[in-house]
Amino acid sequence: MMTRFSLRSLRPLWSLRPGSCFLLGSYILLSAVAFFSFAIGKPVEHAWQLFFTEAIAWVVFWAAFQSPRWFHYLLLPAMLAVPVEIYLRLYFGQGISTHHLGIMFETSPKEAMEFLGQKVWLLLILIIAICGWWGISLKAARSSPELTWRHFSRWIVIAVALLGTAIWQYGNCVGIAATPVVAPSNPDSSDEDEAPVITPTTETKGRALSNPDLERLRQRLAKSPGKLPAWAAIPYSEEVMTQTWPFGLVSYAIDFWNERTYFQELSEENRNFRFHAKLIGDPKAPQTVVVVIGESSRFDRWSLNGYKRDTNPRLSSESNLVSLNDMVTPVTATRLSVPIIVSRKPATMGLKAGFSEKSFLTAYKEAGFKTFWISNQMSFGKFDTPVSAFAKEADVTAFLNLGGFTNNSNFDDVLLTPMNQAMQDPSPKKLIVLHTLGNHWNYSHRYPKEFDHWQPSLFGIVDPEYTDLKNKDALNNSYDNSVLYTDWILGELIERLKANNQLSTMMYVSDHGQTLYDGDCLLAFHGHNTQFEFHIPAFIWYSDAYGEQFPEKIEQLHKHQKSKLSTENVFHTLLDMGNIQYPDEKLEWSILNSQLQRHTRFVDSHGWVDYDHADMNGSCREVIAKKPVRKKKKGRK
Repeated sequence: MMTRFSLRSLRPLWSLRPGSCFLLGSYILLSAVAFFSFAIGKPVEHAWQLFFTEAIAWVVFWAAFQSPRWFHYLLLPAMLAVPVEIYLRLYFGQGISTHHLGIMFETSPKEAMEFLGQKVWLLLILIIAICGWWGISLKAARSSPELTWRHFSRWIVIAVALLGTAIWQYGNCVGIAATPVVAPSNPDSSDEDEAPVITPTTETKGRALSNPDLERLRQRLAKSPGKLPAWAAIPYSEEVMTQTWPFGLVSYAIDFWNERTYFQELSEENRNFRFHAKLIGDPKAPQTVVVVIGESSRFDRWSLNGYKRDTNPRLSSESNLVSLNDMVTPVTATRLSVPIIVSRKPATMGLKAGFSEKSFLTAYKEAGFKTFWISNQMSFGKFDTPVSAFAKEADVTAFLNLGGFTNNSNFDDVLLTPMNQAMQDPSPKKLIVLHTLGNHWNYSHRYPKEFDHWQPSLFGIVDPEYTDLKNKDALNNSYDNSVLYTDWILGELIERLKANNQLSTMMYVSDHGQTLYDGDCLLAFHGHNTQFEFHIPAFIWYSDAYGEQFPEKIEQLHKHQKSKLSTENVFHTLLDMGNIQYPDEKLEWSILNSQLQRHTRFVDSHGWVDYDHADMNGSCREVIAKKPVRKKKKGRK
């Protein structure tokens, strides 16, 4: 007869059979993964809250399934994910995320084998060992009746969990009412005259629902019986829940599914779109076009553009390189700016999700080029999916950055090896897009030590106090050092193209710039609508062979070096660069063409503003319209 798990028949741990102890130990080890950072001397955020959340989750989970023999099967994916989680914690200071799931599920077995190399055997050994661990623990789960929960208390736990979930969902959808509280005085405040103030707590608004019927119900509940009283709010944190093991993996799986669905929607929108592009010239003649999308780089920090520091020693020595002096980006957020760079998406549609056309990658594919998208950024996530939707148009797509934007992310030199592999591809015509991490914050973690040239810098500091103006010089020095490293990366790319001795071109353009406590400005980074963020560096390099074959394009390039341009020009310029034509082409937008015309350069600064007829306000040089704005802006990255 099966032993009942009840309050009266609880047995001390030391009296449990070895199999049951092994099983419980396995579950404890699995949950302890959430605290792995402690083992390597790093803190764990919200440690106690995380501990109690895991404990409660296990109790509810056990109550719902009653016995390990029923839920143990669900733990296999979590066990297989343990080495991945530990690897990411050790080398990148973060755990599994939606981005990493995207890499794992979007990478083909062939690409994975090439990426892992000989490490694939170690991975296979780990998989076999973990499967063995799971198998042994499964046997223990099926032969441990003493761990079956049959007492009526199980139903009490389930009922409480369902009630708590219902209350939390009510507060999440309908909203939580605010309650007045007395703000405590700050003992560290330097202002001794500041008295405690009566302030209301932040009122939580209800989340709008996409279903019209459910949205009407939500609004009706918000009126009567009204928002959830603050005292009844469930102290549940989704952020903490995602950190738990193994339950947090479910949250990431749901996020991945949602992002994947969103990605499919973006792709479906332009699935049948065609440019009907064709190559003008010999399709068998070797040709390589490289497009480098920079990150967070600003025009006036490049010595190529007149900066006093020599941040571009390599690029400045290139005779076949033309820097574009006056290019702006319409928006200062990566997820919004890159689609404008790679497609014909108009600037004034920049805040809208998706676009009904494909990118220049598809046009190049139609013209007979093999296309590559190699990225040191992320693939999935609310800031990245709109970009990866275009990236997936390429014949070969690779996302190499396991660390996201963390301090332990890859340097951009990780792009050089796959760049070499792409250039060695037997296809005569190739388009290679490289999406760099560039000069993204944390600047001091974007370059190796040998490029820590200007001092003092923030190099080696994991979490610097960037809001402390005492670090202003160090922050700016670190930024300049990151530009110096970007120059080295771009110089290496050009050297590889030179060695090809064929028709080769490379265009670099940054997605947006940065504000860096300029002068008396007290703002830094981006999203502040300043000239420093809109005015971006861009250049075109061409090989001698290209210059000889297309002298008229090169002549126009030099002629338009100082023209007023925006990233809306990039798509048209790149197709003209590849000598690709299509029925509704707009050569008046190509920098390489004599038909180039000046157009209104709209930027998103408190609405769509004509950049060339705006005021640059104050030391931050905020772009302010002289006429009423056309459209209220939305949130940004």
